[in-house]
Amino acid sequence: MARAGARVLLVEAAEINAGASGQNAGSLHFQLERRFLEQGPALAEQAAAIVALNALAVEDWRGLEARLGADLHVVMTGGLMVAETPAEVALLEAKAALEASHGLYTRLIDGDAARALCPALAPHILAACHAPDEGHADPRNVTVALAAAARAAGATLASHTSLVAIERQPGGYRLSLETPQGRRTVTTRQLLIAAGAWTADLARLANLHIPLYPVALQMNVTERVPPCLGQLIQHVGRRLSMKQAHAGNILIGGGWPARLALTPGGGFDPRRRAEIRPESLIANLRAAADTVPMVADLPLIRTWTGITAISADQLPIVGEVPSMPGLYVAAGGSAFTLGPSFARLLAGAMAGKPDPRLAIVAPERFNHLNSFMGQAVGGKA
Repeated sequence: MARAGARVLLVEAAEINAGASGQNAGSLHFQLERRFLEQGPALAEQAAAIVALNALAVEDWRGLEARLGADLHVVMTGGLMVAETPAEVALLEAKAALEASHGLYTRLIDGDAARALCPALAPHILAACHAPDEGHADPRNVTVALAAAARAAGATLASHTSLVAIERQPGGYRLSLETPQGRRTVTTRQLLIAAGAWTADLARLANLHIPLYPVALQMNVTERVPPCLGQLIQHVGRRLSMKQAHAGNILIGGGWPARLALTPGGGFDPRRRAEIRPESLIANLRAAADTVPMVADLPLIRTWTGITAISADQLPIVGEVPSMPGLYVAAGGSAFTLGPSFARLLAGAMAGKPDPRLAIVAPERFNHLNSFMGQAVGGKA
């Protein structure tokens, strides 16, 4: 937006990359993730509509380093979603057919072909779905590079600044900000709330319900080893994602839950660090060792937690809120993989050029939640 000539203020409550954008494992998932498959065919069919956005994300990630002039450690040498049982092979077949019907190219290969691509896979792996464009990037570099490019284009970045009030007024919004120097107000024609697990809380300042819920996940990293894992590895029947980072460490995750901290009143508190759950750690490492046996011999050097947010239907929520023209949100799952694409499409929408590819994730599917919130009084909002 700054490059297009807009006056942009980015308000960050902490430091750039302090939240999930810097704590995630950096996977670029373009196949349908297991979380969309494990809840049954109805959700899988609904989620498959996001495949068009995944295809767009492939293009955006391939050109991101050149556009930013930064080394983001982007690796897109392919991904394998593996199966260990005949039932899991059947699930892979159904997934591949669903993806093909929405225009994403994946191919089902047998275990030997999978091991030809990735010799580290266990001998009992029966099959895999191969997506040639999947991979990973370094989240510690990505957001920092994006912020630097925004600043260079003229955007103002205000860290350690909190949004504490949103007041609707003719032609836009009046925002109250708490800064290190004290309270200040800003008026703006358009507002984008893209604050991860805090998005729903900030939307409440505008008297809006956004059905996002904080989720604490944990991830693991081994010591460095020589190159041995060239693909992003996922599992269709178990929660698992694995990849080898630029420095040689093996990153192991897959959506295993950590324990969210609680507020004094008993609610979830995303402001405090989530607690590691040993049972998740053990099960995650077992899935990793069963899939890639060599990792069983690697010292684990770190386990950490991060907090993200998922929506009521597990799809991201991205776009303009119908009851509040000029107010946009961007949050929910797949935010690292789809983040650059969401940014580009939202920038176009906020410049008056909406893109139909955002329709599947638009906030209007939850508009009924705000029908009693009093956004419009006496006629049109």
